Amino acid sequence: MNSFIVMQGETYQQEKKLGIIWSPQQDKSGMVPHSYKRMMEVKKGDRILHYVKGAIVAISSATKDCREASRPESLEGGSQTAGYLVATEYRELERPLVIHEYMAELEPLFPRKYSAFQEDGSGNPGYLYACNEELLLKLLEIISVLNVYVPEDEQLELAIEVVRKTEHHPLVLLIAETVLEAKRKIERGEQQFRKRIMPMWNSHCPICGIQNEALLKASYSKPWKDSIDPERVNPYNGIVLCSNHDALYQNGYIAVNPSGTVQISKKITEEEYLLYGLAKRLKITAYPENEPFFRWHKNNVFLDKRKRVLNRPEAED
Repeated sequence: MNSFIVMQGETYQQEKKLGIIWSPQQDKSGMVPHSYKRMMEVKKGDRILHYVKGAIVAISSATKDCREASRPESLEGGSQTAGYLVATEYRELERPLVIHEYMAELEPLFPRKYSAFQEDGSGNPGYLYACNEELLLKLLEIISVLNVYVPEDEQLELAIEVVRKTEHHPLVLLIAETVLEAKRKIERGEQQFRKRIMPMWNSHCPICGIQNEALLKASYSKPWKDSIDPERVNPYNGIVLCSNHDALYQNGYIAVNPSGTVQISKKITEEEYLLYGLAKRLKITAYPENEPFFRWHKNNVFLDKRKRVLNRPEAED
């Protein structure tokens, strides 16, 4: 199961009535934007979150794979007729999730490229965006609080009655199934990644030498939220580290150059190196295939790089 966020705006009510999402194949200039082309990735059973005017207003499940289809006659707007269509079953939220109200929780989970949202919570231009599982789970958690859970101060009798009414509600079932599938996908991917990467590093931390597997992490260079599925299980997309050095790596306090040199952020003073288990001129033996992932980490995660502008609207491909 994959998940997507569709930016519908004025087309929401029309597409909801038809039980579809639809996009042109090309824009007015004849180009093929990534957010149109992504429609072809949608398969039966995938989940779609519907964004309208600043809020997630519905969740749906694709009932068929995406297919090429002309613009439905009842769908207004635009002159393009050739397009992509996905049949989907909408479940509207009683209380929409207003994105900008939850930015502190959501923004760390936005991908660095092709994010559906900008740093102020507004939507980026385009139609369909991928939604990584970590972001999906957080969105569903908030949606559940808004639409499913009973407030703690409700009387027990009322709470029981609400549960009886909602436990078989289609939205509740869809959320529960989606959460389960997303967690399974992350668990399977991370287990496969760990199984592949551990023997490559002889099941030890190359910085400090710890060999106790209970204390070792399969540490991603390019995080789950920014990776496509093959990268999430690619053993060259990471390094085995102890829990301490994993935390330093994931938070950008250290990076690894393609040559294997460990670069330490200036935020850690030389006097603190021993405290963090670091040393000057530290070098590890890396694989040539690590290079693109090490470079990505250094350019996007390492703290000594110039601060990037999060989720700036991407030029359409």
